[in-house]
Amino acid sequence: MSNIGIQARPRDFAARETVRRRTFSTIWNRELHAVFRDVAPYYDVASNVASLGLCALWQRRFLSMINIRPGEQALDLCAGTNAVGMGLLARQPAARVISLDRSPSMQAVGQGLARARGLEVTGTIGDAHHLPFADASFDVVTLQFASRHLAIIDVFHEVRRVLRPGGRFFHCDMLRPGNAAVETLYAAYLKACVAGTALLFGSGPEARSCRDYFVEAIRLFYTPDELALLLAEVGFDDVSFETAPGQILAAHRAVKV
Repeated sequence: MSNIGIQARPRDFAARETVRRRTFSTIWNRELHAVFRDVAPYYDVASNVASLGLCALWQRRFLSMINIRPGEQALDLCAGTNAVGMGLLARQPAARVISLDRSPSMQAVGQGLARARGLEVTGTIGDAHHLPFADASFDVVTLQFASRHLAIIDVFHEVRRVLRPGGRFFHCDMLRPGNAAVETLYAAYLKACVAGTALLFGSGPEARSCRDYFVEAIRLFYTPDELALLLAEVGFDDVSFETAPGQILAAHRAVKV
């Protein structure tokens, strides 16, 4: 577990966020809606096939990091098929979980999965950049496998706003490796696996056309260390994280003071 101390020097992330917005805003606001509508029925299986099981492994590891107590209220952002929300309720049935996602198609799948398991995840369609919740509403907020598709500084500010004092934020995503050689190999693998997975599952043209985007989204994103510094700069405290080999993926924890 790595920790960010008070002597860590904050970096200027605003310039990178400007580049990310300029590069990806059309894809974020238009094309990804069609992509997730297309892949929703097989999203979980395809993600595990493309990652050679790494996504499922880290989802379990991510859930093991999340401490949630009876009666607490959790918000699962960009919830997709409700995997995190269901995992939280399986561990702590006395908690309340609200899921939020922009994709009605992904949430339709997620709500069906929750009902099949006898779990109640309260679904909300909405935008993580503008959360439809009052200040200090939640004890726990989670965000998994979505940050690359977001204006992440805005989202982190919203997360901090809706957390109660002492509330915990848990984040997990594919990140940019800190090593250039690993990044090059990682990009080559992503291109190949996205194309192969699209062919295997019969993805539509929207998903196939985003192959290069998924690589660029990683290239312009943050390393695990940078993301921890960004969380501290936004105002979170007690930031820590764990990484997969090669730092291609990490899970972060932060607290609102």
